Amino acid sequence: MSDEKPAPVTSELPDAPFHTSGTDHITVWGSNEEDTLAFYRDLLGMPLVLRQPNLDDPSQTHLFFDTGDGRILTVFVSDERASARGQRVNTGAVHHLCFSVEPDEYEDIMAALEEAGKGYNVFDRGIFHSIYTQDNNGLVIELSADKYEIPDDRKGEVLATAQRLREEDGADFAQDRHMEGALEELGLPVNKHDLPDADAGVGV
Repeated sequence: MSDEKPAPVTSELPDAPFHTSGTDHITVWGSNEEDTLAFYRDLLGMPLVLRQPNLDDPSQTHLFFDTGDGRILTVFVSDERASARGQRVNTGAVHHLCFSVEPDEYEDIMAALEEAGKGYNVFDRGIFHSIYTQDNNGLVIELSADKYEIPDDRKGEVLATAQRLREEDGADFAQDRHMEGALEELGLPVNKHDLPDADAGVGV
C-alpha cells in the first residue's frame, strides 16, 4: 500500500503545460458500414455527417456521426469485416462509450432497444441514470440522463463539490443527497428529473 495521498478531486485547472478545450471526436474500430449505420444512425439517431477514406489506410472508410451536440464519433469500417460478438478487454482498451440522452425520452429509448432486439440494463448511478446496451460489435454503449438539471458549464464544479460532500459523509459513492447538497451549496436550483427506479448496480 502506498503512503501517498490520493490525487485531489477538483474542478480547478491543473498545473499542466497546456489544457484541452473539449472533446473533438472519438474513433473506434468498426466492422462494416451497413451494420454500423444500422446501430449508430438508425437506432441511436446520430446523423451521418461525413464519409471519406481513412487517410491512413484508404482501403477503409471513415464514417463521421454527430452525437447530438456537435461532438463527433467516427468509425473505421470495411465491407470485408463482419460484426463481432464482443470486445477483447486489455489495458488501454476502451471499456465503453457514453452518450447523453434526454430524461423524458428514457421510456421510449428502452422500448426502441427492445424492438430492435437489443438487451439492456438500467442503473441509478447516483449522479445520473444509465442504460447499458451493446453495439453491433459488442462494444458497451451507455446512454445516460442527468438526474438533476445542471448547466453544462457548471457540471465539473457540481461533481467536484458532490465528491467533497461524499468524502465528508463517508459514503462509498456519490448519491442524491450529495448532488442536492452540491447544487444548494453552489446556489443552483435543485430540479430532479422523473426517472424510473433502478438498482445502483454497484459492487462496493
